[in-house]
Amino acid sequence: MDWGMKSRMRRIFKEDGKTVMLALDHGYFLGPVSRLEDPTKVITPLIPYADALMLTRGILRNCIDAKFDAPVVLRVSGGNSIAGKDLSDEDITVCIKEAIRLNASAVALSIYVGAEYEHRTLVNLSRLIDEAEDFGIPVLAVTAVGRELEKRDAKFLSLSCRIAAELGARFIKTYYCQDFYKVVE
Repeated sequence: MDWGMKSRMRRIFKEDGKTVMLALDHGYFLGPVSRLEDPTKVITPLIPYADALMLTRGILRNCIDAKFDAPVVLRVSGGNSIAGKDLSDEDITVCIKEAIRLNASAVALSIYVGAEYEHRTLVNLSRLIDEAEDFGIPVLAVTAVGRELEKRDAKFLSLSCRIAAELGARFIKTYYCQDFYKVVE
C-alpha cells in the first residue's frame, strides 16, 4: 500500500486492527428510519464512541459538524429504495472527486451476490476500485442481502466476501453468522 492508502486505513482501523464503525447510511434506501428522523440528534452524542462514521454525502454535509475528527467512510452506491423491484438495482451515485472534496477516508459500495443485479454491483465495485486506487482511497465492499436473499450462512457469506476480496476491495463489511470463522478464513 502506498502512504496515502496506509494513512487512510490507519485512521479507520486502530492499532489493534479493529474498528467500531457507526453505520448511518440506511436512509439512502429506507428513507427516514424510525428514531433516526433527526440524524444530527442521534449521531452527535455517538461520535466520541465511534472510530469511523459510514454516511451518505447528504448526512455528512447537513448533519455532521466539521469540528469532529472521526474518519468518514462515504456511501457511494444507491439508486433504489425498498419501494423498488429489487434493492440490488444500484449504481455508483457519488464520484471519487466528490469523496475527496468531502475528505472521505474510504468509500463504500454494496454488492448483491446472488441477486438479480449481481453483475452490475460487482462491475460497479471493480470500477470504483480502479478509480479509488488512483487516489489512494480504500474501498469498503458491503455484502448486502436483499429481501429475496435471506440466506446469511457461512457458505454464502464466504462466497460474497471472497468475490469482494478477489475484485480488490481493501476491506469488507458483512453479516455475523454461525461458523463465522469460516467466513474469515
